[in-house]
Amino acid sequence: MAYVARKIPFVGTPDTNPETKPFFEGADQGKLMIKTCTKCGKAHFYPRSLCPFCFGDTEWKQASGKGKIYSLSTLERASPPYTIAYVTLAEGPTMLTNIVDCDYKDLKIGQDVVVTFVKTEDGPSLPFFKPA
Repeated sequence: MAYVARKIPFVGTPDTNPETKPFFEGADQGKLMIKTCTKCGKAHFYPRSLCPFCFGDTEWKQASGKGKIYSLSTLERASPPYTIAYVTLAEGPTMLTNIVDCDYKDLKIGQDVVVTFVKTEDGPSLPFFKPA
């Protein structure tokens, strides 16, 4: 029987601050929010007030939620097993995340994934990814 990962064993309520609050509020509303530069237009992750490419100002924008697995690692000995991965978003940035709602043995580098939101134990939802 294939194991389908959904319960994320270590996910608790994330700490937020004024700079990251829009990210977590968006996730709780089912939106993947990323920062984009108002000067050069490049998107980046993790959230920063200044663009890491040109030091311009940034603003929050909703991402498409589509991406590709860049690299992954499955912790089979964990109970339950789970997969962490770097996912390159369609907008360009790469983010570290969990892959859920799938048999981890079927995951491949370069595979298309889409965002899904998992409710934390006592707080907002967080963005994870599942196969497209």
